[in-house]
Amino acid sequence: MADTPQRTIIYWLFMVAVLTGTAHSQLTENFYASTCPMVEAIVKQTVNTKVSQTFTTIPATLRLFFHDCFVEGCDASVIIASPNGDAEKDASDNLSLAGDGFDTVIKAKQAVEAVCPGVVSCADVLAIAARDVVVAMYNDFFTHIFT
Repeated sequence: MADTPQRTIIYWLFMVAVLTGTAHSQLTENFYASTCPMVEAIVKQTVNTKVSQTFTTIPATLRLFFHDCFVEGCDASVIIASPNGDAEKDASDNLSLAGDGFDTVIKAKQAVEAVCPGVVSCADVLAIAARDVVVAMYNDFFTHIFT
């Protein structure tokens, strides 16, 4: 029996429905609540400090997050340098990334490590920082509009 386009579409819709129903989320809100409850406040403070020093922090951190997640998933590998020059950070597409994004994440990671050594991943610090620069951007935007 030959597959018709309608039959193929129905098959794939069925498969998506079945797989969607069995998928379990691995992400949880407040993941570090018991192991490092201050992580979000620490990263937010670092981001706000950097944003107050230079507005470039916002696009630089967002672009860093995008470049990290675009290649092989969000693992913070774009931050790792290599003495051989063969790390993801050294790829031609990443050479133009602004230093403010790296500086923001590195400072946030150092601040987190001072309180919770070896607990929070660099990838999570980068993700939280990216979220916080977006919040800072909106706060700054609305402050200028309504004042």
